[in-house]
Amino acid sequence: MLLLLGKKSMIKISWVGSEQHYIDQPHIQQLGELQLARFGGSAAAGQTKNEDGCIIWANDDWEIVMILDAHQTAESAELIVSMFVEYEQELTAIMSGKAVNSLFQKLEKAIMTLFMNEVFREKCRKVQGETSCLISVRKGQFLWWFSVGDCMLFLLHDDLKKLGQFQLNQRQFFEWVGRVNTFDKVVPCYTTGRRELRKGTNTIFITTDGLIECPEAGYHNPEKLYEVFKRDPAPLEKLLNDSQRLKVRDSVTMVSWSVDVRKEGSMPSGS
Repeated sequence: MLLLLGKKSMIKISWVGSEQHYIDQPHIQQLGELQLARFGGSAAAGQTKNEDGCIIWANDDWEIVMILDAHQTAESAELIVSMFVEYEQELTAIMSGKAVNSLFQKLEKAIMTLFMNEVFREKCRKVQGETSCLISVRKGQFLWWFSVGDCMLFLLHDDLKKLGQFQLNQRQFFEWVGRVNTFDKVVPCYTTGRRELRKGTNTIFITTDGLIECPEAGYHNPEKLYEVFKRDPAPLEKLLNDSQRLKVRDSVTMVSWSVDVRKEGSMPSGS
């Protein structure tokens, strides 16, 4: 859904695979500067359901993007999506703040409050299965993320490629939200981070792990992903087509967008 607000546009979309599964149906949706790509997996490989989910909220100077990769059922992804949609106004209002240095702190506090809420955690105890959850937020020349589980966030830029840096978060294989819930632990386990974007074009790419589950495609190597985005005029289409051609069973959900930065990024002294 694209909402027009005067001269500005506000992008708002939420989806869970239980609503529309995209099995054997690669699909790309253009949302302003962002692209959302979905493939529910190959029926020939035994896929019968899609348990991914996503939320995208964006306007002219910021983006909030969430992807989820549930297992057993989509109930945990449905629960998180519905909660965030309910609190959309509060979360997006934080993004209107001009003080970027405190904005991410406020957002992290608000998100933790939602996940730690006892009513939400009680609902989690009643669902079947769990989900990974990755939230990526960009404002100005800074990127922040909040990650539970094994979804992946990449920042693709020539400066970083020269030093072999592609992926920002590390996949965690024993963290979830749902019946087994990291936020029910004595010490909740999750990852957050912040990164300054580089001068020039920065490509932000987030994906569920279905993309890398076929070794033949080679996308477990992030440098190959970089080359796809660098050389192919329609990178998400190629990634989806490869997933379909190689009969990947797991669902694949991807979001990509580029941010042009004019200000020089940090450089070492004396360089």
